[in-house]
Amino acid sequence: MTQSPMTPGIAANRLSQAEMAANFADIAPRFDRHEAMVAADRCYFCHDAPCMTACPTSIDIPLFIRQIATGTPEAAAKTIFAQNIMGGMCARVCPTETLCEEVCVREVAEGKPVEIGRLQRFATDTLMDKGIHPFTRAAPSGKRVAVVGAGPAGLSCAHRLALHGHEVTVFERRPKPGGLNEYGIAAYKSADDFAAREVDWLLKIGGITIRPGALGSDISLAALEADHDAVFLGIGLGGVNALTIPGADLPHVRNAVDFIAELRQCDKSALPVGRDVVVIGGGMTAVDAAVQSKLLGAQTVTMVYRRTKDKMSASLYEQDHATAAGVKIIYGAAPKAITPAGVEFAYETGETFVLPADQVFKAIGQTLTLPPIAKDGAKLARRSGKVWAGGDCAAGGEDLTVTAVAQGRDAAEEINAVLVGAVG
Repeated sequence: MTQSPMTPGIAANRLSQAEMAANFADIAPRFDRHEAMVAADRCYFCHDAPCMTACPTSIDIPLFIRQIATGTPEAAAKTIFAQNIMGGMCARVCPTETLCEEVCVREVAEGKPVEIGRLQRFATDTLMDKGIHPFTRAAPSGKRVAVVGAGPAGLSCAHRLALHGHEVTVFERRPKPGGLNEYGIAAYKSADDFAAREVDWLLKIGGITIRPGALGSDISLAALEADHDAVFLGIGLGGVNALTIPGADLPHVRNAVDFIAELRQCDKSALPVGRDVVVIGGGMTAVDAAVQSKLLGAQTVTMVYRRTKDKMSASLYEQDHATAAGVKIIYGAAPKAITPAGVEFAYETGETFVLPADQVFKAIGQTLTLPPIAKDGAKLARRSGKVWAGGDCAAGGEDLTVTAVAQGRDAAEEINAVLVGAVG
């Protein structure tokens, strides 16, 4: 629900259309061919490359960079997509600075890694811009699989199952498919409606139908098991952790995930934002809400995290990005109360302070809320009978697109092995 622009201090159209367009432009435009060749030339093409080990989807990074270096980016793209069918989005949003690039030999030796993420984007965009889908579906198997959730895990699973010849129906509760990629990514990381375009491209494999439906209301797990040979749950985390302090239910307080989702779907100039914004939390959602509040025209934006800087789940790169955008970050302070005019915090020493705030965003984590499938907030098991699960709803969910893609892909391979009789 949109915050009312009549709330004191919260207003739309804080910036001109030109300023807004500049603020939300693609944060890291893709390389041109010459830039990609220069960047690829820095790779040592290591044997037993640490970058490949650090990639949750195990992309053969030295191989695809060598393919770029030899002038065959389409082949590089196929190398990427063979392991990560959503390699285009992951190239934009994956925290490469703490994964493949952090362990790059160039980073260790020189403090500047090979720009693996931008090279991956160059390759995947080159192929996708041609409208080419690099894989051909196997002959129909006669098996039917239900996938619940059209996010990264669900779509990755669906694509791999379709590739094996199975018929897949994906049920999605929201108006658009894409999940986190469509509704939860900062707009400047995925510009030009890329999330939707990637879904359209992925569906070119054939054999995948997307239907509206929410688990627990429109569809039941028992019915899905009865009507399908297997079920994959990639439902994400639908709930938000509660902030149990006085004033948490005031009208100028909202969940950061809702704000980010709305921003992704609306005319940004029409989205109201406060003059003084406070974001409570220290993860990527907190950073995205804080930075985008600043980009919408908020005068002051402050993130407050209850623990120390090194404990913050948002990477140092993202923290630096936030401060460069004009966001102030306060560490080691917990919220005590919210009033119509501000938020009171306390350090561990007991010292308190108040930050003026006409808009407050809660970014203190999400939870799974789908009983009786999950009880007491527990995450789903990876596999049980005919049912598999992956992404953030499953044990080991990490709130990363790349991890969700890997879990969806791996579940699809397990499901396929069962369906063709390779395992019991």
